[in-house]
Amino acid sequence: MTAMIRTLTGITTSGTPHLGNYVGAIRPAIAASRRADVESFYFLADYHALVKCEDPARVARSRLEIAATWLALGLDTDRAFFYRQSDIPEIPELTWLLTCVTAKGLLNRAHAYKAAVDRNVEGNEDADAGVNAGLFMYPVLMAADILVFNAHRVPVGKDQIQHIEMARDIGQRFNHLYGAAYRAVTAGDEDPFVLPEVVIEENVATLPGLDGRKMSKSYDNTIPLWLPSAQLKKALLGILTDSRAPGEPKDTEGSNIFSIYQAFATAEETNAMRVAFAEGIAWGDAKQRLFERIDAELSEPRERYDALMARPDEIEDRLQVGARKARERSAPFLAALRESVGLSSRVPAAKGNTPKSKTATAAPLWKRYREKDSRFYFKLVDGEGVVLLQSGGFERPDECGRLIDTLMNMAANAGSDQAADWSMQGKVEVLASTQDVKSALSALAAIQAEKQAAKASAN
Repeated sequence: MTAMIRTLTGITTSGTPHLGNYVGAIRPAIAASRRADVESFYFLADYHALVKCEDPARVARSRLEIAATWLALGLDTDRAFFYRQSDIPEIPELTWLLTCVTAKGLLNRAHAYKAAVDRNVEGNEDADAGVNAGLFMYPVLMAADILVFNAHRVPVGKDQIQHIEMARDIGQRFNHLYGAAYRAVTAGDEDPFVLPEVVIEENVATLPGLDGRKMSKSYDNTIPLWLPSAQLKKALLGILTDSRAPGEPKDTEGSNIFSIYQAFATAEETNAMRVAFAEGIAWGDAKQRLFERIDAELSEPRERYDALMARPDEIEDRLQVGARKARERSAPFLAALRESVGLSSRVPAAKGNTPKSKTATAAPLWKRYREKDSRFYFKLVDGEGVVLLQSGGFERPDECGRLIDTLMNMAANAGSDQAADWSMQGKVEVLASTQDVKSALSALAAIQAEKQAAKASAN
């Protein structure tokens, strides 16, 4: 029997869904949810919306519109988990548990926080001017979203990769500190958290907006998804084009009209439009074709959307059912985590346990990250933050995962020649802080030995 793959996708409730949300996130997510081997979690990220949006009416309206959008486009809520973030109390509770194991230095390196600080410094402002704690803690809340359901895969755009890597770091730290206690509580042999893998949707379109930049609420250049036909046509007619006249050949490369059309059209329709561009189609005619193609795809879902928006109680009922379904997973899991960290309501039996020494907790950890060269790296650091091993760069994050798995498998045989020879593949550098690869692998072997000892003790 094929194991189910858990995937998780969230959309922030801070605005009206637009065409970019549809082709970039919602449409591919709904298609993926129909796979027999996938267990899908989709949620309205309304806590995240509060980080940037201080308009209660806008957040409330957006929650309704986005929920209606998913339902109108055919999300099967009998198969998928569909819920509001704020309806799952285990998420903020887990956020605090994770906060207490998250290094401030890790959050200092978050792209959104760093960008805000850089803007302030450039403007001769205090570094943290206008920065709220919600923005700073955003990565921990996102980690809780993912880890509370132990998602295996999280499809994101490239700008969100760092958040998934941080979720892995935070989950790994929690596993290290409380894994043995969790296994004792559950009488199992698994760590509390699955470490999620990022999925970069290379084949998913990123739509240009009205001004040619990426379609985004931040740029105020979006085309709302559910505009009536007449308003949709008017919006599409406003897309910027160059000055080439009818009859002049036009380039598809860099054309906003063609890029949006391609995201909706079949391969045959796309080829026909490419020929029309080469033959000098007038921009007005190209925009008319674009309108007809988009309107044809959205007309029936638009009717369903309008009907749902007229019956908000029906949307609320669906969300409440989804929340109860999701909490059947999250509530018992958080109960086990609470007990693992010492927050159980049960009186513990006296076992004569002594606190762990600093040395016992100073075990190595894997760190994954992406550099400015757009390549993916990993390193092994000890409990004091000293780098033991440093990888080279890779094109895809899953290559890092495979090599880490290789190292972990070798850890049990750290004394063999195989471990020493591995460094000669040129994919990892042994730094001066260690004598050789064997030293680092021996450290990992010690982690595994500790896990096995804890497992044996629990049994």
